[in-house]
Amino acid sequence: MSETNHKNLTKRDLVVRISEETGLIQQDVYKVIQKTLDYIVESLAKGESIEFRNFGVFEIRTRKQRIGRNPNKPEQVVTIPERKVVKFKPGKIMKQLITGE
Repeated sequence: MSETNHKNLTKRDLVVRISEETGLIQQDVYKVIQKTLDYIVESLAKGESIEFRNFGVFEIRTRKQRIGRNPNKPEQVVTIPERKVVKFKPGKIMKQLITGE
């Protein structure tokens, strides 16, 4: 298995890149990105789905209560309560670009 260096793309990276490509002031780009993220989180917290055409869909799903085990004490059964999770389903174009299909 080959090892590759993976760099994470940060909000700061996006701000700088968008600012350079559009000529907009970094502070303005930051405000737009931050407001966008704030509204996404706000909508998800209300139980709403977020759909970006050709990108994907963010939605809240409820994971059912289940039984788990303590890895250090396998004989010990633990009930994992029901909880909400954010799921992302990539759009067709993103899926094609990532998987190469």
